[in-house]
Formats: sequence, C-alpha cells, structure tokens
Amino acid sequence: MEISDNVLNCVIVGSGPAGFTAAIYAARADLKPELYTGLEPGGQLTTTSDVENFPGYPDGITGPQMMLDLQKQAERFDTKIHYELITKVEFSKDGGVHKLYAGTKEILAKTVIIATGATAKYLGLEDEKKYSGGGVSACATCDGFFYKGREVIVVGAGDTAAEEATYLANLASKVTMLVRRDEFRASKFMANKVMSTPNIEVKFNHELIGIEGENNLVERAVIINNLTKEISTQNVDGIFIAIGHKPNTEVFAGQVNLDENGYILTNPGTTVTNIPGVFAAGDVQDHVYRQAITAAGTGCMAAMDAEKYLAELQ
Repeated sequence: MEISDNVLNCVIVGSGPAGFTAAIYAARADLKPELYTGLEPGGQLTTTSDVENFPGYPDGITGPQMMLDLQKQAERFDTKIHYELITKVEFSKDGGVHKLYAGTKEILAKTVIIATGATAKYLGLEDEKKYSGGGVSACATCDGFFYKGREVIVVGAGDTAAEEATYLANLASKVTMLVRRDEFRASKFMANKVMSTPNIEVKFNHELIGIEGENNLVERAVIINNLTKEISTQNVDGIFIAIGHKPNTEVFAGQVNLDENGYILTNPGTTVTNIPGVFAAGDVQDHVYRQAITAAGTGCMAAMDAEKYLAELQ
C-alpha cells in the first residue's frame, strides 16, 4: 500500500522513560518522530522524589530531573514535543496510515509507538497525596532501599502485595501487611511465602484509613479493625500501597489487542502489536517488571522495530 510522503514517519504517545527513549532512538534513525506528552509529561517518575537504581547516576537523581534530561536528549536530536493529549485513535488494520486525534487535531502516522504507561492504584485517601514522596509509595523495588532497618506497612492482599512484602522483608526491620478481608487473594505459594517470613506480620481484617506525620513525612498509620471497628495507630516509616496498577490504555481499547487486565499484548521478545506499524513499550505492556530501566529498554526496542517496519515498507 502506498503511503503519502506528508504522513509522519513515527508518532510516540507518552512521555516517560519508554516514550523519550523511543524518541531518542527514532530521531537518531532519522525518523523525525513527534511525541505527545499527555496530561502528565514525564509520567509516573515525575511523582518520584529520588531515583537511586537507574544506571549512570551514582549519586541518584530526582524523577522530574531525569525526565527533563531525557526530554532534552530527545529534543537534541530534533524530536518535536507536543504538550497535548491523544484523545482518540483509528488504527489501520492492513498497515496503512494510522490516525490519531488530539481533540479536533488530526495526526497521520506510518508508525505509532504507544508508551502511555500504567498508573498505580491507590486507596483514595487524601493522606496518600499529602505524603506521596514522604513515605507513601507504590513500588517497593523503587523505594524499598530508603527503609533499610526501618518499619513499613504494605497494604494489599494479592500477589503484588505479597511480592512487595517479601521484597521489603529483606530490607526493613519489620513489615506489617494489612489485609482488608480474612484471607489472601494471592496465590497459595505467595501466601505461604509471606506467612513463613519471620519479620512479616499479617493483620487480616485490618484496613488503612489515615496517615499522620510532620513536615509531610510519614510517622504513623491509622488502622481500623474491620471486625471490632476499633481504630488504632502504628508507628511506621513507610507505607506501600500494593493493590495493583491500571494500564493507561482506555483510548486504545478496540483498536489494539489487550489482555484481561487492559495491558497491550505484544509478540514475545518484541514490541510488535497485532496492528502492523503499531508498537507498545514500557509499563503499558509490562505488568511484571514496571521499572524505569526496563521501560527505557523497550522504548529502544520499539523505535528499532518501527525503523525496521518502515524500511520494509519501501
């Protein structure tokens, strides 16, 4: 199928590590990519105070600064950045021109890289926002190091919560796991692992209802016993909310194949989706690792996959 020369080679949707890395590689391949940031330029990392586990930063770096650095690098190679939200897409199922819309603005592209990420689910407490970056986290592998030898709470009952709790148990002096009901939702294997870890205490039928502290730093958790309705406080340094993530794929529903949880399905070992010329990178297609470095890696892969696809069109 012939494609007009005035159609963009590559449009990237999303502006976290995956999106910006895809932009860097696509721009260096002379694809002249254009990137749409969405409502939260920089993605989840802009809400992270310190990033200590990204290679190349021996002294660490703040999440917002890392995203600014990645954006500058992408712009250095002439990536065009649009501070707009993609509100609708119409993907061509036969490898033709893909249409995207930012409001009423129509964008035509030969390839699209989806890097819209995933959003951690929270309980909805006002205190979660207040203490975000000051002791409240949704990622143990990102922030657990800061709680070495300290006491933390993990909220959740599924495999994610069990994994976070057992990971933190290797760092923290004590992990208290709050399970809202009287049983785990986690697999039997993970539940047994939690119960057999000496410094994890599981409180069934308990729920987090508030957080207290000074200077926006967590000092206490306010907990309710769902059986007795008794409210108590517990001194704690960190609170990890582990009730899952929601991939930001609403706009792509019905346009590209998703799994039962809404993550974009890609061919194993690639970023290729079921739609020719459409690729997915980062947390939008990764429910396992969810790290900045793995997102960046798949951003690189997506740009290379897009470059190969375009070469085969010629």
